Amino acid sequence: MNFGQLLTAMVTPFDENNQIDYEKVTDLMHYLIDNGSDGLVIAGTTGESPTLTYEEKISLFKHAVKVADGKYPIIAGTGSNNTVDSIQLTKAAEEIGVDALLLVTPYYNKPNQAGLYQHFTAIAEATKLPIMLYNIPGRTMVHLNVETIIELSKIDNIVSVKESSGNLDNIAKIIEETDDDFTVYSGDDSLTLPMKSIGGAGVVSVASHIIGNEFKNMLIKFDSGDVKGAARLHRKLLPIMQGLFMAPSPAPVKAALRMKGIDVGHVRLPLVNVSEAEEQLIRDLLS
Repeated sequence: MNFGQLLTAMVTPFDENNQIDYEKVTDLMHYLIDNGSDGLVIAGTTGESPTLTYEEKISLFKHAVKVADGKYPIIAGTGSNNTVDSIQLTKAAEEIGVDALLLVTPYYNKPNQAGLYQHFTAIAEATKLPIMLYNIPGRTMVHLNVETIIELSKIDNIVSVKESSGNLDNIAKIIEETDDDFTVYSGDDSLTLPMKSIGGAGVVSVASHIIGNEFKNMLIKFDSGDVKGAARLHRKLLPIMQGLFMAPSPAPVKAALRMKGIDVGHVRLPLVNVSEAEEQLIRDLLS
């Protein structure tokens, strides 16, 4: 299933008391859609999902669905390392009216492939919504194997995967051995163009908060056959893509947004804001 080429994993704006600021959420959503994004992922890792309560996630989903008003897809992060909790949040998100779900591999309890398969199958059976799997072993310490992804893709409503393994050989095999309507998205901004070249659908991006239009332009150039132009743009944007991960995300991207005059507040503990030195590096990149 194609959700568009450029999806933004949206940060969650907080006020000065570190509570969700819904006015800022609205402003940020409009800004992202006006600057290249085809859809938004809400309450993913970049949205600081580990520190959002169940009630906050529900409230955020309701607000996002209302603001989007059916004009673009809202993909809700409802995955966790607790299958029963994930099912509960998934059912609530479906009732609210989100368009799709992002399900991260269960972290910390380190299930094997059989456990991963059953976890995702149980959630898929509890909803009619389309599901994007999320494989990010660098954060979860769990790798969703190629063979497991291929098996899961045979389940009707498991329609996509966000791949952050960085292994282009594995990604090529997933694209080759799944149905044509199963989409593979890059979870790494800097691998978007290489993944497009082997059949990837697009990216779930962090950098699109800052370089959304430029990112979209790169994808359009590639699709129109201007591969050299796309590659030039990729190389030009690469330092920003990499620089936004100089500290634990989303602290750098929140700092960059504030520099652009888009107030999204700060990060919640255990994350901390970027240091003065890091802030200067981000400022240099943006200039």
